[in-house]
Amino acid sequence: MRCPFCALLESRVMDSRASEDGLLVRRRRECVACGKRYTTHERIEIVPAMVIKANGTMEQFDANKVKNGILKSCEKRPVTTTQIEDMVRNVEKKITNSMLQEISSKQIGDMVMNELKSVDGVAYVRFASVHLQFADLVTLRNAIDVFLNNTAMGKDHQQND
Repeated sequence: MRCPFCALLESRVMDSRASEDGLLVRRRRECVACGKRYTTHERIEIVPAMVIKANGTMEQFDANKVKNGILKSCEKRPVTTTQIEDMVRNVEKKITNSMLQEISSKQIGDMVMNELKSVDGVAYVRFASVHLQFADLVTLRNAIDVFLNNTAMGKDHQQND
C-alpha cells in the first residue's frame, strides 16, 4: 500500500478491524519511512451481475438504481432510511448469493417487491404499479386485493401459531 504522504510502498499494519457484516476490513497503517499513519479499507471484490433489461440490453448491476426505486416508492411514507438500506442490502445479497452472472430486471423488481411487502403496503403498491406496468385501475385493484389477501393470510398463520 502506497503511503499518501511520502509515496513509499512499505507500511506496517498497526490494527485491523472487520466491519459488522464482515465484508470490509479497516486497517490502520504506519509508513516505515516517514512514520505517518493512515487508514485503508479492504473489501472483497465481487464480480457484479449483469442485468438483462426488458428491451434486451445488458448493463452492470447498480445497487443505487434499486435504492432510487425504493426511495421513490417510499416517498412521504413512514419508512426509515435504515429500513431502506436494509432492503437494498437484502436485494444485493440475494443477487450475490444466487451466483448468477446474469439476472433479469424483472427478477430484481420481484425481489424489491418482496422486500417492500413486509415494510409498507402503500410503497409496495407504488413500486408494483411501475414494475408490473399496470394498464388500468382494474389491474391495480387486483394487485391490491392480492396484497391484502396475502397480508391477511400471514396474520392468520401468526395467530394460529
